[in-house]
Amino acid sequence: MNDPEIRALLYPLLTEGVYVDELPTGTTRADVVHITPAFMHGYEVKGDGDTLQRVANQLRCYGEVYDFVTFIVTEKHLPKLLPLLPEWVGVLVAVPGQELRVHRAAAYNATVARAPLASLLLLEEVKQYLLALGLSGVSTLRRREVLNFLRTTHLVPLSGLAQYVRDRLTARLPERLLHRAERKAERQRFGGRRRRKPTHNTKAKTKRKATATKRKPTKVA
Repeated sequence: MNDPEIRALLYPLLTEGVYVDELPTGTTRADVVHITPAFMHGYEVKGDGDTLQRVANQLRCYGEVYDFVTFIVTEKHLPKLLPLLPEWVGVLVAVPGQELRVHRAAAYNATVARAPLASLLLLEEVKQYLLALGLSGVSTLRRREVLNFLRTTHLVPLSGLAQYVRDRLTARLPERLLHRAERKAERQRFGGRRRRKPTHNTKAKTKRKATATKRKPTKVA
């Protein structure tokens, strides 16, 4: 099974809230993130054609921001994947012609951290939240300075920040969908008009034609 086939089995299960495809998360992108008023659940899809080389980095990035994390894999990957995952990470198995099978349900993730969580948002969104908490002086800080502050402060409740992140990502979804539709329409509109790259034979013909033009004898009256 491939990625689109597995996602098609996952989407109907995400009945509450909204879900976002390909959400930038740390140094990677989460395949699907399910966002509800109470939690965020990150899903990573591994089809038959995928490898497990990036699992360690994906797990680190997801573990810093999502309340629940689940890997969805085919039977092919299951034996090698399980030793790579801590017990709190859920595992679903995709089988052709069947619904996703629960191998292990995801448990609550207690390793979420403020700075990586805030990194899901734009800098101005984070500053607005900090200013609303009465923290003065943050409006002039750069992104790196804001994240360093969040790594060390005890003035920003993690639960409140997490709620704010969920609210902002949910509110941003219509804009993301609009941009995605616009990009898709643009690809369809211009996809057939792209100039074909000249082949070796085309280049040779063009060169011969130019040479013949240069050597064309002048007509004598």
